[in-house]
Amino acid sequence: MEWWLIFIVVFGGLVVLLLSGLPVAFCFLVINVVGVLVFWGGEAALRQLSLSMFDSVTTFTLLPFPLFVLLGEVLFQTGLAYRAIDIVDMWLGRLPGRLSLVSVGAGVVLSTLSGSSVASVAILGSTMVPEMGKRGYQTPMTLGPIVASGCLAMMIPPSGMSVLLASLAYVSVGGLLMAGIIPGLMMAAFYAAYIIIRCFLNPSLAPAYKVAPMPLIRKIELSVRDLVPVAIIIFLVIGVILLGVATPSEAAAMGALGSFVLAACYRRLTWEMVKKCIFSSSKIAVMLLAIMLGAKAFGQILVFSGCMRGITEWVMQLPVAPITIIIGMQAIAVILGCFMDEVAIMMMVIPLYMPIVHLLGFDPLWFSLLLLINVETGLATPPFGLGLFVMQGVAPPGTKTGALYRSVAPFNIINLVIMGLCIVFPQIALWLPAVIE
Repeated sequence: MEWWLIFIVVFGGLVVLLLSGLPVAFCFLVINVVGVLVFWGGEAALRQLSLSMFDSVTTFTLLPFPLFVLLGEVLFQTGLAYRAIDIVDMWLGRLPGRLSLVSVGAGVVLSTLSGSSVASVAILGSTMVPEMGKRGYQTPMTLGPIVASGCLAMMIPPSGMSVLLASLAYVSVGGLLMAGIIPGLMMAAFYAAYIIIRCFLNPSLAPAYKVAPMPLIRKIELSVRDLVPVAIIIFLVIGVILLGVATPSEAAAMGALGSFVLAACYRRLTWEMVKKCIFSSSKIAVMLLAIMLGAKAFGQILVFSGCMRGITEWVMQLPVAPITIIIGMQAIAVILGCFMDEVAIMMMVIPLYMPIVHLLGFDPLWFSLLLLINVETGLATPPFGLGLFVMQGVAPPGTKTGALYRSVAPFNIINLVIMGLCIVFPQIALWLPAVIE
């Protein structure tokens, strides 16, 4: 059978299963079992597949993911995340679009406390939208900034999706975590600039209101009280990696331990809280392992069926510049983001993309960062962006879907601009990882 026909059958079957609503991990498991029986030698190959799947999850590089999740769970249970949002609000004063800017600043803070974009969107939506509504803010300055800022958790460490993508792409976990910092902060800066400019040109989008004055000394006291613990956690996770004194796994462990110490200091360390955090983190970790099982086996089936060799040979023969191929690969991922969740996209395209990236001679870490930006954008891309679903759930009753889509469109364009800058200037992504090596 020709490789292209095999490719159509395998991916067509996968798409049908994904559209059926079956969980992503089980979709890949079904395709893997059928693929092994057809292309890999039947029953004996199933035993080999089970051994291969076991090896794919017994890897040290996956350890930071559940620890990052545990870190976020503990900090949210102690209320430190909400305290940090209040401090950001306190310092912003009377800038145009103040509450929208609070959402952006809070999104950055939450990104350093939890690797979950969904959790960040839910927290920002439930805390900020009601207050924005009271102040007369319109949809473009409420829902859009919150969805975009919440999704920053995928870029700024600790990012569970960075760990997953790095493990699938066989690139450095620490390198990809560091590579996301500068582009992530650039996104936040661009979001803030867009909000200020648009609210300056059209003040009715975010009506100004009086802010109660507060003495500078009081602001400093509150900042020390509520931001120093956050700074400690940020240092335990990011600082020790930047200083080269700990691996990502060790940094994740220190961050998780530090979160429990802080919970004890705030007298929130109860047995019920510990059980809740561990149970929630374990569920997400099991989901991750199931995803890894399916992804690694899927890549092996593509190799043994001949699809990978056929695709790479076809791509290498295209009469276009290599960078054009890279841009086309990203464009395909953007389109997939309109219809699939981020995990499914990564599992589908990484086994196909990474061999091509190596053959074309591009830095796999740089390409992985581009794909991470792409996947983050997919969270806010209609009609199936998960961030949009979460925002719809916490939005005021009567919020129209079309209005939500229009509110996030400018921020998605900003994400694509940042991706374009990273393509033209790769050092935006590669400078920080090079510094820590």
